[in-house]
Amino acid sequence: MNKFFLIFFSFTSSLGFSQNPILDQKSTETKIIIEGKVYSAIITETGDTLILADLDDVSITALRKFKNDDEYKKYMRFRNYALKVYPYAKEAIRIFRELEYASKNMKEKEYKKKVKELEDQLTKEFETPLTNLTKLQGKIMIKMIEKETKQPIYNHIKDLKGGFKAFYWNAFSKLYSYDLKEGYNHGQYPILDAVLQDFDVSYRIENETSLKYIKINRSESNK
Repeated sequence: MNKFFLIFFSFTSSLGFSQNPILDQKSTETKIIIEGKVYSAIITETGDTLILADLDDVSITALRKFKNDDEYKKYMRFRNYALKVYPYAKEAIRIFRELEYASKNMKEKEYKKKVKELEDQLTKEFETPLTNLTKLQGKIMIKMIEKETKQPIYNHIKDLKGGFKAFYWNAFSKLYSYDLKEGYNHGQYPILDAVLQDFDVSYRIENETSLKYIKINRSESNK
């Protein structure tokens, strides 16, 4: 895969509780803590612990119609590629949201230090799997990210690494027929639109204990 797709990774559902119909007079309501998060739960008559939580939203779409067999095959190829890159796009959005959160809750100097540390960490973690993606797989991943952030990748690079870096990477990406300034434009590629409709890469930060990549040191941030 083109190395420029690595650049975004290098920088960049709330659970609700509801009453459960299986709760009966012989079951006991309680609270349990898992990885710092508090969940409602019930202890059944047999001693089993059942966590009560609402599921994230699930996208259900109607059966699609295709003009011909070639269009259907293209859709299935794009969808298979989307399945492959979905975990990376999902993680990229989490990184993006954490950086967004950190930029509002850290001093500028501390934030820049954390970004540099994160860049080194993510390069080690994601360089091998990302460089093994094909050009088309990488493009689909980028479109997933741009659709969620509503911004071209070019803008993210510019915000995090400056105008020169953004210009450089955009010029480099054009060697592979990709414009980082293009962004995601609904309706431009109908087959891609149909595929991305089925993939939710959104991420919401519940609280600071849910941060995975950047930890906020309140004592440092308040100085």
